[in-house]
Amino acid sequence: MGTFLRFLGITNDDNRIDQATGLTERQKKLVQNTWAVIRKDEVGSGIAVMTALFKKYPEYQRYFTAFMDTPLNELPANKRFQAHCASVITALNNVIDSLHDPGLMEASLIGLAERHKKRGQTKEEFQNLKEVMLEVLRQALGRQFTPEVAEAWSKTLEAVFTKIYQVFAS
Repeated sequence: MGTFLRFLGITNDDNRIDQATGLTERQKKLVQNTWAVIRKDEVGSGIAVMTALFKKYPEYQRYFTAFMDTPLNELPANKRFQAHCASVITALNNVIDSLHDPGLMEASLIGLAERHKKRGQTKEEFQNLKEVMLEVLRQALGRQFTPEVAEAWSKTLEAVFTKIYQVFAS
């Protein structure tokens, strides 16, 4: 009966901590609800993340042969850049959508980390991406980025990137 009520959004255990993610049910809902704002414009949101990353770490653009020589101010109009940006948000959609299925989330993250590790990306670069993502979320959500939402996102990204770091350590 509890699963049925939870499916309907009726729950008494919003503060129960999911041992796999470290998030409460309430935190998962906060993340998913605020992510809906980002998800409305996947390309634009991805552009915001990637341009912020390249502004802070311009050397990272060299990893992308399709647009490595494109000036930063021209990147948003570049269709290959837009395609990559959309794929970044799609990967995050998969993670956010699977918060209630940690096994599925883990499998997605392992695949993502393995692909990036093979390309030569490092744990440090992912750590830098994590910090940029939090800042972009803060800016995009504005007043919705309350202390409670900030904590939920910090914990979510910590869980996500911890799994990614495990792949880099192996």
